[in-house]
Amino acid sequence: MLGGLSAWYSRLSSHKTEHGRVEDIRFAMLDLLGEAGVNQYPTVARRIRLAGDAQDLWYVRADLMAALAGLHGEKRARKRMASISALFDGLLPKGMVSRSTKVRT
Repeated sequence: MLGGLSAWYSRLSSHKTEHGRVEDIRFAMLDLLGEAGVNQYPTVARRIRLAGDAQDLWYVRADLMAALAGLHGEKRARKRMASISALFDGLLPKGMVSRSTKVRT
């Protein structure tokens, strides 16, 4: 289901202005947090609502991840956050985008 959400937002976002895409990300983040998360983590919800641009929302991801981990566990939170991170494609300076890394054993 979450992969479908990301694909839907990606298709929708490709035809929108930057402001519209930022609003899509904001909605997706609040949607992931859900009503229970908004009630349990009101500061995170407020930061998402008040973020002025894509960079502000990018920095709120850490707080959202922590809230989702508290609500659903870290494994589910990481999966859900992957769908959000994909929505930022093309909105941030290259230096801000996280790169996937392999864990060395």
